[in-house]
Amino acid sequence: MEVKKTQQVASPVATSREAASREAALRKWKPKEFVGEIKEELKKISWTSPEELKAYTQIVVGATFFCGMGIYLIDLLIQFCLNGLALIARLITG
Repeated sequence: MEVKKTQQVASPVATSREAASREAALRKWKPKEFVGEIKEELKKISWTSPEELKAYTQIVVGATFFCGMGIYLIDLLIQFCLNGLALIARLITG
């Protein structure tokens, strides 16, 4: 025989507490302080230098170019093989 688990229903007191805390947080919210805090956080970020950014951009562009050329060359090889098979099939069937 299995024991059934019972569900606990959230009490209305807990939800009213949550609503009260949300309302209090909204009342405390001050846009000027918020923007000031954002500016402070942005100062903590270590931004990439222009030289590093140029180097990384060159690496990405170069890697993209070489990957594209590799795909193009593989496509040409596949086309060449398929055209060769088609030519052989035409020669056999006459």
